[in-house]
Amino acid sequence: MLSPAVIETTVRAALLEDAPWGDITSEALIPASATATAELVAREEGVFSGGAVFAAAFALTDDRMDVDVRVEDGGRFTVGDVLAVVTGPARAILTAERIGLNFAQRMSGIATMAARYVDAIAGTGVRIADTRKTTPGLRAFERHAVRSGGGANHRYSLSDAVMAKDNHLAVLTRSGMSVTEALRDAKTRLSHTAHIEVEVDRLDQIEAVLAAGIGTIMLDNFSIDDLRTGVAQVDGRATVEASGGVSLETVRAIAETGVDVISVGALTHSARALDLGLDVRIDEA
Repeated sequence: MLSPAVIETTVRAALLEDAPWGDITSEALIPASATATAELVAREEGVFSGGAVFAAAFALTDDRMDVDVRVEDGGRFTVGDVLAVVTGPARAILTAERIGLNFAQRMSGIATMAARYVDAIAGTGVRIADTRKTTPGLRAFERHAVRSGGGANHRYSLSDAVMAKDNHLAVLTRSGMSVTEALRDAKTRLSHTAHIEVEVDRLDQIEAVLAAGIGTIMLDNFSIDDLRTGVAQVDGRATVEASGGVSLETVRAIAETGVDVISVGALTHSARALDLGLDVRIDEA
């Protein structure tokens, strides 16, 4: 998802937004001939993500930049660690500084939160997944960050998998068909390669969905006891996903009910940007 083309397009747009007519501060105060060295330093511990994005912010500002990313995406770091070193024209480093930091801080914050969820369910064999609750225009970046933290990605968009929620089912059954019949009919209009997931919010809805041969069933906002009952009812006939009411305090208990996947919207919509700093030193002439 996070291809070089996607990185370049988005980072160029961010740079243009931040300096549409140039960086008048740096141009007024910093000699054109000045060079600098900048270190990306961790102010708190976490999991790194966005190395290629951070580098692109500087390289796209001035092709004379040299960026040495010292921690791979997914690598853990502690306070004071140097994550990357940038050398090049001082004006360009100062111009790109905020954009590079914004991406690295946001992506590392998501990666760090994802890692905490993954660590919390270690040994259960359950997968932590993100959702489509991403910042518009930054989905590829944020979902890459989830993977950096050891999490998995849900469907990328509305175009690559079928996920029927309560409103979809309400429309499907307006013709008088049962849920099972409606889902089977919908399957005839899909490619044989399309994966189908159906969301339910009550135990008594499960059997009708399974009877349609659905690949994944989402148990939405179920209690721990009902999750355990639902998993037993599905009995291996579909992948079971739990969603809703998931926090670091509850995720272990949810995983221990026997579900296969836990989707967590907070990974992308509530992650705090990590505290990273760029320490810039103007090189001597």
